[in-house]
Amino acid sequence: MDDFYKENILDHYRHPRNAGTLENPTHTHESHNPLCGDVIRIDLHVNEDNIVDDVAFSGRGCAISQASASMLTELIKGQPLEEVKKISKDDILDMLGIEIGPVRLKCALLSLKTLKAGIYGLEEPDEDDEDW
Repeated sequence: MDDFYKENILDHYRHPRNAGTLENPTHTHESHNPLCGDVIRIDLHVNEDNIVDDVAFSGRGCAISQASASMLTELIKGQPLEEVKKISKDDILDMLGIEIGPVRLKCALLSLKTLKAGIYGLEEPDEDDEDW
């Protein structure tokens, strides 16, 4: 089963979904992981019904950070913003489906950190806060 998840991560890394930037995002944020240099930018467009109707990400980094961003954008596209706000660390780790060690945890969660900072208009979310 672990091989399935590893292949899925590599597929998202090699063929990222929703890669690029949006021309007129309603929310945008860029974050980096100072430990490894990974960078993720996430652009969202939230419509008048408060639905994420478009999303894009760009950046550079390891397979884990880039695949996580790709998977996250697939997950949130078409979702109500209130549901997107409820996505947790555990949701991301479950989506990746492999054991993530402490060193790679920040890589895996960089896209979620970026998304939450953009939604809430924060410089950087407090990583100790259970809501991010």
